[in-house]
Amino acid sequence: MMLLPWLPFLLLNFAAMLHAKSSTGDSVLVVLEPSLDQSNFSVFFDGLRARGYELTFRAPKALTPTIIKDDVPSFSHVILFAPETKSFAQDITPQSLVQLLSLKTNLLIALSPKQTPLSSLAAEFSLVLPPPGTPAVSHFPERDTPASIFPVDVSASNSILSSTKAPVWYSGISHSLGNNPLLVPILRAPVESFATDSSDDSGAPSIVDAAEKGGEGLWAGGNMGLVTGFQATTGARITWVGGVSVFSNEFANKEVSKGKASGNAAFSQDVAAWTFQESLVLRIDETTHHKVNESTSLSQYTTNDVVTYTARISGWDSGKAQWSPYSGLKDMQLEFTMLDPHIRTALPPVKGSPGTYSTTFRVPDRHGVFKFVIDYKRKGLTHLQSSTTVPVVPPRHDGYPRFLSAAWPYYVGAISTSIGFILFSTIWLAGDVREMKKGKTSKTE
Repeated sequence: MMLLPWLPFLLLNFAAMLHAKSSTGDSVLVVLEPSLDQSNFSVFFDGLRARGYELTFRAPKALTPTIIKDDVPSFSHVILFAPETKSFAQDITPQSLVQLLSLKTNLLIALSPKQTPLSSLAAEFSLVLPPPGTPAVSHFPERDTPASIFPVDVSASNSILSSTKAPVWYSGISHSLGNNPLLVPILRAPVESFATDSSDDSGAPSIVDAAEKGGEGLWAGGNMGLVTGFQATTGARITWVGGVSVFSNEFANKEVSKGKASGNAAFSQDVAAWTFQESLVLRIDETTHHKVNESTSLSQYTTNDVVTYTARISGWDSGKAQWSPYSGLKDMQLEFTMLDPHIRTALPPVKGSPGTYSTTFRVPDRHGVFKFVIDYKRKGLTHLQSSTTVPVVPPRHDGYPRFLSAAWPYYVGAISTSIGFILFSTIWLAGDVREMKKGKTSKTE
């Protein structure tokens, strides 16, 4: 009976143990602006705790806890919900945030229409923001909310937002995406939305003029982004959200239509899961190569050898909180390169062997230093890269076949010439002996 008061707490801890954590760690620092009440985001924060994350809160200007000390990150993930803060503590600077990303710390950053250091940092990630004070607005569909608060449909083909089915309420700024291949679009703006400095469109001409002077074109349409991710070459992820209200309880509990709840609660968890490397995380466990009908990897290969290359890939299983074999890649390729690819072939999954990808090919008839290269990059997925160097040499003097079928004309020519020479020599020598014997006989007579 004494355990009954603690029963809910024990059940909550047990549920957290059953849920998956990030593949890189479960410690999260939340930098929350003082003007934002933590309780207004309880749905989002409680969802993170239920999945096993440990949240630590601090103000933007607070000195502790530090996000990085002696070039070592203090947390696995950092959430910056300080969209209007213009001055931070010494440990939170654009340079330190970039350093965190290089040290494989994941970042979730919310922006606002105001110009802040975070807005300047976004430009370093190929995000082009509209002029300050110009949030995104949409007058469609017809509703009773301001034009700056509008629902956004989620694409069914978006693998990042796998559990988000209903439209998402949005309020904030939009941005255009640069040509950086590391950008990952997560939520696009509706085609009828645009950026303006007022909800009645009175300032629309000034926005057009500013856009034309900036050379960026009109800030409108479905090509604009609302939520965009960025995956660094180290595997770390950063997500830019145009407005912090997307994660609020107000939007999570707000109905899109009568009797239909919004998808903000599921959307916020999906975004956090991808940002914190909990979903769509892959890795190459092992690569092997050997000649066909053999099992030992060689230090070098001979031209025209038939080689089998095998890669074993696993993905982070959010249900079991462990790495499991992954066979879901259908378009992976293997390159056998020496400066340029000499062979590019498909690397398909092996049926009946989860997580195994294999292909067989003939080594080109050219010697040199080659590489087995896997360079698989797809939006949203962890980049898979592997490179193995092997030399390719010509056959040894005793490595060639004793007789070559293509050389039979030369063999016949050489043999016939030799036989003809022997016959000619024999006949010539034998004929000369007979003449000498005949001459001696005539003298005797």
